[in-house]
Amino acid sequence: MDKKLVSRADDYSRWYNDLVVKAGLAENSSVRGCMVIKPYGYAIWEKMKAQLDKMFKETGHQNAYFPLFVPKSLFEAEEKNAKGFAKECAIVTHYRLESDPENEGKLRVDPDAKLEEELIVRPTSEAVIWNTYKNWIQSYRDLPILINQWANVVRWEMRTRLFLRTAEFLWQEGHTAHETKEEAINETKMINDLYAEFAEKYMSMPVIKGTKTENETFAGAEKTLCIEALMQDGKALQAGTSHFLGQNFSKAFDVKYTNKEGELKYVWASSWGVSSRLMGALIMTHSDDNGLVLPPKLAPIQVVIVPIFKDKKELDEISSVVDSIKLKFEGSNVEIKFDNSDKLRPGAKFAKYELEGVPVRIVIGPNDLKNKSLEIFRRDELSKEIIPLDNVKAHVLELLDEIQINLYKKSLSFRNANTTKVDNFEDFKDVVLNKGGFVLAHWDGTKETEEKIKEITKATIRCIPFNKNEQGKCVYSGKPSSKMVLFAKGY
Repeated sequence: MDKKLVSRADDYSRWYNDLVVKAGLAENSSVRGCMVIKPYGYAIWEKMKAQLDKMFKETGHQNAYFPLFVPKSLFEAEEKNAKGFAKECAIVTHYRLESDPENEGKLRVDPDAKLEEELIVRPTSEAVIWNTYKNWIQSYRDLPILINQWANVVRWEMRTRLFLRTAEFLWQEGHTAHETKEEAINETKMINDLYAEFAEKYMSMPVIKGTKTENETFAGAEKTLCIEALMQDGKALQAGTSHFLGQNFSKAFDVKYTNKEGELKYVWASSWGVSSRLMGALIMTHSDDNGLVLPPKLAPIQVVIVPIFKDKKELDEISSVVDSIKLKFEGSNVEIKFDNSDKLRPGAKFAKYELEGVPVRIVIGPNDLKNKSLEIFRRDELSKEIIPLDNVKAHVLELLDEIQINLYKKSLSFRNANTTKVDNFEDFKDVVLNKGGFVLAHWDGTKETEEKIKEITKATIRCIPFNKNEQGKCVYSGKPSSKMVLFAKGY
């Protein structure tokens, strides 16, 4: 297969899809709208999952697992949630197949195996979890409940794209129960901050924190907080959401607790999640026309060592030096791969690891052994230098930190250059059509204006950023406004 990518400037959509496939991250499956996540792609997801899981547990959360199937009656209990996901639901109606007497060797649904109650394949788990919490909560002593689950969900999307939008995807979903409104709101804010920290510190992806409009609020929530990122094509991507559910689900499932005064009260709740679409965000934030560019903290391999040799004798000499290098890195949590295979020539190996986004490449040949030096290549800048062999550990550790920071700075610089503040609708339309990126503008707070702007420009309100309160006039209606909001076309 040709590994060369089309350029981002020529066809960004094709560039993205080709990169996902050619870098060995994922591919379309035989099930329409679903994907196969390949080992290298899953290794990156595992890195994300491990770090997020650590952060959740450090804030007092525990992992649990709930059923994939949700009885239809439970799913319908919270009306807004049910209506919000109704058009995306996959439904199980029968529990058995039988041989088809009219088509030998084929199977058909057994008409006698119809379920008494249809089952929804979970698009989200609030219903089944809150039905469970009813059995777990009687007293204030049972609160708070801080549960996270790593799972898959199904949302029957008609137009799909690897990682960004698939019928089935991987995610984590937190579901917490609290004694007071204040505790639930604080939980919602804390998790949104945690997501932002993960995005910026580990993904090197700058995000803007804010609140969703009422139109964009999660079905069944009182308020949705979010983090929004800007991709290299000028489109926004919602990278995580955290929802204050109020008492909507506790009332729907009659989940009450006895407080310290002996009074029965409804529980307060939050839910929150990020998904494998973060893989898409990671790819589109940093990668270039040569392939993936991965921040070291999430790269499955941080350093690859490629030997240059003519015969076994030279390879043995190089291997001995590589063994000593790897020994120096023991305990430093740096994953090093020594590619001493003879299946590819060095140039092909260089291209392969650039495509896969390995942050640092070390090249060692006979001349390097004589000079006691190494050639170091950094993927983010496509640059190389010669360093003393004795300095390899300190240099590489410093370089990995530098790459992590550099990727964040480059992405932040791009976002800043592609965030435009506008005061009138003509400028708004011009920026959306010709420049793209984030558009910061006043909004009068009405659904009508929000929907009209979307209809005319295809741009949506990505979030109402925190700390952007100032007086002005709505960019569309001209009515007084105290909200500066972030518009963009999005994924």
